[in-house]
Amino acid sequence: MHSSKPPRRKVAPANGDDSGDKLDQLLLSSAICNNEDLGPFIRKAFASGKPETLLHHLRQFARSKESEIEEVCKAHYQDFILAVDDLRSLLSDVDDLKSSLSDSNSKLQSVARPLLSSLDAFVETRNVSRNVNLAIESVHTCVELMEVCSRANRHLAGDNFYMALKCVDTLEREYLEKTPSTTLKRMLERKIPEIRSHIERKVSKEFGDWLVEIRVVSRNLGQLAIGQASAARQREEDLRIKQRQAEEQSRLSVRDCIYALEEEEDDEIAAGSGIGEDGYGNGGGIVGFDLTPLYRAYHIHQTLGLEERFKQYYYENRKLQLTSDFQVSSMTPFLESHQTFFAQIAGFFVVEDRVLRTGGGLILKMEVENLWDIAVSKMCSVLEDQFSRMQTANHLLLIKDYVSLLGVTLRRYGYPIDALLDVLSKHRDKYHELLLSDCRKQIAEALAADKFEQMLMKKEYEYSMNVLSFQIQTSDIVPAFPYVAPFSTTVPDCCRIVRSFIEDSVSFMSYGGQLEFYEIVKKYLDRLLTEVLDEALLKLINTSVSGVPQAMQMAANMTVFERACDFFFRHAAQLSGIPLRMVERSRRQFPLRKARDAAEETLSGLLKAKVDGFMLLIENVNWMADEPPQSGNEYVNEVIIYLEILVSTAQQILPTQVLKRVLQQVLSHISEKIVGALVSDSVKRFNVNAIIGFDVDIRLLEQFADNQASLFADGDADELKMALAESRQLVNLLLSNHPENFLNAVIRERSYNTLDHRKVVIVSEKLRDPSDRLFGTFGSRGARQNPKKKSLDTLIKRLKDVS
Repeated sequence: MHSSKPPRRKVAPANGDDSGDKLDQLLLSSAICNNEDLGPFIRKAFASGKPETLLHHLRQFARSKESEIEEVCKAHYQDFILAVDDLRSLLSDVDDLKSSLSDSNSKLQSVARPLLSSLDAFVETRNVSRNVNLAIESVHTCVELMEVCSRANRHLAGDNFYMALKCVDTLEREYLEKTPSTTLKRMLERKIPEIRSHIERKVSKEFGDWLVEIRVVSRNLGQLAIGQASAARQREEDLRIKQRQAEEQSRLSVRDCIYALEEEEDDEIAAGSGIGEDGYGNGGGIVGFDLTPLYRAYHIHQTLGLEERFKQYYYENRKLQLTSDFQVSSMTPFLESHQTFFAQIAGFFVVEDRVLRTGGGLILKMEVENLWDIAVSKMCSVLEDQFSRMQTANHLLLIKDYVSLLGVTLRRYGYPIDALLDVLSKHRDKYHELLLSDCRKQIAEALAADKFEQMLMKKEYEYSMNVLSFQIQTSDIVPAFPYVAPFSTTVPDCCRIVRSFIEDSVSFMSYGGQLEFYEIVKKYLDRLLTEVLDEALLKLINTSVSGVPQAMQMAANMTVFERACDFFFRHAAQLSGIPLRMVERSRRQFPLRKARDAAEETLSGLLKAKVDGFMLLIENVNWMADEPPQSGNEYVNEVIIYLEILVSTAQQILPTQVLKRVLQQVLSHISEKIVGALVSDSVKRFNVNAIIGFDVDIRLLEQFADNQASLFADGDADELKMALAESRQLVNLLLSNHPENFLNAVIRERSYNTLDHRKVVIVSEKLRDPSDRLFGTFGSRGARQNPKKKSLDTLIKRLKDVS
């Protein structure tokens, strides 16, 4: 056989005379010889419907190859004969070898049979040994397995779930696959999942109980935390009071100041929360702040491989609890439930802060921030709704104070509270409007109860409560008791209302995120004084003051109010933490100016009306008297007696400056009345003796003014006399020997600056010399004309020309 591929056979082309069958046979033979695919020939034969022709050609090709095979066999016959001879020779050798091997085998078996018997005994013994060892190992494994099962049962019975899970993990990892007992293996395969499910249920139940308990604990914890913040705030307030007292002492006397340093204890919620340094609650705190069930459940779920599921479960449950905490009962007024509402939220986030810091990733900071954002949004919404409904300033202040304490408490734990403070600031105007409304009612009640009588104080504590507490005393010396104050009960009552307003305003503005709020407090204090107190006093003066004693008491009250207003602004500055020197540096106008001016105008008006009654006696003046009265006219004596009585009474109540202003107005009014009488149409003419009588009257009034010099400061008595300037200048002009000097601008400005030239003309025309009476010219015919009369006539003529 040749390994090389036979050469491709070539078929000689047929003659042109050959038929188509012959050509097909040649092509088929050529394809078979060349090992080509015969598929086309077969398809062609069947397609033409002549498969017999194809079979005929194949048979012819096979017959043509038989002769070639025969030639090949003949060529290799000799080699085949030689190979057969070699095989026969080899067969003989094999038979010899077989006989030799059989003999050797017989000998080997005879010799090895005892050894084989011993070997069989050894193998059997070794198998028995192996079986025994395997049994011992199996028993030992079973014993260890049962010991682990026993420990797991003990831990389960003692609720030591973590150790029980460790035992279960050991059973599953080390004993489940190599347990020789199928019964034990089936038991383990069934019980291990059951134990884990049992532990998960138990831990979940404990965690559920903890969730229920922590709500009550959170409320108590929140109340404790806010209470500690309130105590800390109170200590700060006490320290500020001591600082203000020290500042006041330093203002009064530097040597009397006493300075002391005090230490403040830092209250921490954790001190009473039962939280240990390791982050696990020990349940021994004031409010039982125990996180052991939570951390235990978290640890167990970590061991069970359910950490992420437990985290999500914890977050969702706490979120639901927070949402339920937001429910505000419509059956209970918010004023009664707001402390519980905010304390619950405060305790919730105190707990979450502890869990965040010690929970080992149980809750993320982002999740706590999300919960806080939800809480802030809801609290702001609740505050907006409740504040919009409130119509009492005190209620709004109570809630604001508690919310600010909530903010202080949670800010210590890093929670942002700006949104809550913004809500409080947003309702600042409404609070003050309500506060102003309350004060308006209180002031109206206080003024309605006033009897316009000086206040009697029998004890020193009354003096301290009604005078010293508002710094309205005029002397640092404590008076003897019983003490009659120059003011009525209205003053301390209104001062208490204003002081309460200041304290409430500062209380609302304090701890609201705004450090400097004095200007705001001052703005609302201005409104209280100008829009409420001033208007109320003005209304009282216009409607209830009908007599001189009442008007005098109101004028005295207004003077005391002026000192009280200085105290109000100092008190507001002190409470706002502003140095008093800054307030004293920026002095303000008296905010009760309208009421003060109205009180003085009312008093002076009543006094003028009283004086007018005496001035009616001016009608009794003898205008054409033959001799001037030596002691003044009747009316002036009555007026001076009344004024002296008035001054003796008023100086006990009215301050000197008020008394001076009132007397000035009264004297000015008397002066106007005298001038008015001279100008009046009811007086047709008068003589010099009548003018001399008025000169005596004015000198008596000027003497009265001089007598008051002891009551007033230097120069005040002269100011009182200036109130009589118009009547004095008119009388001086009429008694002057040179009345034409009135026409001189320099002299007129110096000596007659208050006179109206029209009045001068009228009065001058009425003044006639006694020789000018009717027909008097006949007896004096040829006599020389009086130079004063001539000067007066010139004055009248010139003044008429000017007018």
